Amino acid sequence: MTPTATYVYCLVAAARRPALGRVPRGLAGTRGIRLLDVDRRLWLVVADAPLSRYGADAINARLSDLDWVAKTAVDHEAVVEAFIGATAVLPMKLFTLFSSDARALEYVARERRRIDAVLKRVSHRVEWGARVVLDRGRGAPQAADTRKSAPPTRAAGGAAYLAHKKAQRDATAVLAARAQRVVAGLYGRLSARADRARKRPASELPVQGGPLLLDAAFLVPRTRASAFRAAAIRESRALARDGYRMTVTGPWPPYSFIQE
Repeated sequence: MTPTATYVYCLVAAARRPALGRVPRGLAGTRGIRLLDVDRRLWLVVADAPLSRYGADAINARLSDLDWVAKTAVDHEAVVEAFIGATAVLPMKLFTLFSSDARALEYVARERRRIDAVLKRVSHRVEWGARVVLDRGRGAPQAADTRKSAPPTRAAGGAAYLAHKKAQRDATAVLAARAQRVVAGLYGRLSARADRARKRPASELPVQGGPLLLDAAFLVPRTRASAFRAAAIRESRALARDGYRMTVTGPWPPYSFIQE
């Protein structure tokens, strides 16, 4: 028999034992999604993973294959997201493996105090995301006009050339300051509609199509999820008129609020 490890997708809290009928198959090569009983309201969602494909050496040998890693992450998240309707779902990191079911349950027992605190924080809540990108051409007409106008050559006069370069720098500074105010206002308004919010520095997240100004996550009670989404869509439409492209995603399991 092929040696296996216990691959863990997530921890699920629910009033009754979760059904597995519509859960995706999970990672390629693993055998059957199943539940490990933690107690009457908690279950680990696991599968048997062959060590020939998911042992430490086998995984390390493929980490440079970004297509494989991305596909595996998508399959992992698809299983986690199948339980979004539960009281709470705590996603595990990609490639969370234990040598046996017993070891996985021992881990939960050791971490139970922390797990209970996280469950209290995220139960009956979902995550929404907002990303804002600036379209420089539409976001600041005056700055765009300054950049598009033909710059004087050095031969035309040093003073004129330097004045044009200064105007370009000033326009860029005005655009940056305006964008900061816009993003701060948006983040504040959406945060007021959520229980928790967090953002990452936009400089960490390069994106195609323009500078990324905001990447934020919001933890929202399910009872307010529809209102939050409607408010975010209104914000998106208002920002679009000024040349900001806002993408709203969700609802998701609380990926961004497990570790605090």
